Amino acid sequence: MVVLQVWALAAWAQPAPPPSPAEIYVCTDDQGRRITADRSIRECIDRPQRVLNPDGSLRGIKPPSPTPEERAAREARERKQAEEAAARAEAVRRDRFLLARYRNEEAHREARESALDPVRLTMDLTESRLSQLRRERRALEEEERAPKSREQVAAVKQQLDANESATAAQRENTQSQKLELERINRIFDIELDRLKRLWAGQAPGSMGPIENSSSEGAARPSADRSAAPRK
Repeated sequence: MVVLQVWALAAWAQPAPPPSPAEIYVCTDDQGRRITADRSIRECIDRPQRVLNPDGSLRGIKPPSPTPEERAAREARERKQAEEAAARAEAVRRDRFLLARYRNEEAHREARESALDPVRLTMDLTESRLSQLRRERRALEEEERAPKSREQVAAVKQQLDANESATAAQRENTQSQKLELERINRIFDIELDRLKRLWAGQAPGSMGPIENSSSEGAARPSADRSAAPRK
């Protein structure tokens, strides 16, 4: 009994064998050496590594770590995919907004006219100011032809120069307002073409991103800015 107790105590005191690794990594490095480890092998980071189960069966293949160029290319692809997904979602949202806002072509026509009216009014004011400047110039030219002192000649010349500058500014306003009319009409033309296809049953977002923002968001603010012509 004493011998058995001593033997049991000696067996209990021996250290337990180390646990088997959960997985084993195997590869051949660039010098042809076969390397085995219980974790990813640093020397084989640029090549595939076999991952084995403790019994030696194949669990999987660990691919090589990507190079900086490969990582950059992958990030670029992921970024592009994210941008495309965001654009598709935005196209769906805008198409649904268009359908909710414009029930028919008449409603869209009324919105177009409402967006164009401020610009047309501004153009009328600009033309009225140009007419006034033309009348003032004719009067100044007649006054310039009449006999007068040197001081009066200088004063008329100064008034003519001011008239010419104001006229040039109003003509520039007219050109800007014409461009604004074209811009607003182009936005509504794009919307109307899209709306016709949506009214016909085409799914929102299926036509890709819309070229411009909605008429309320894109046309009206610019029209409001055009309502303040330079004098």
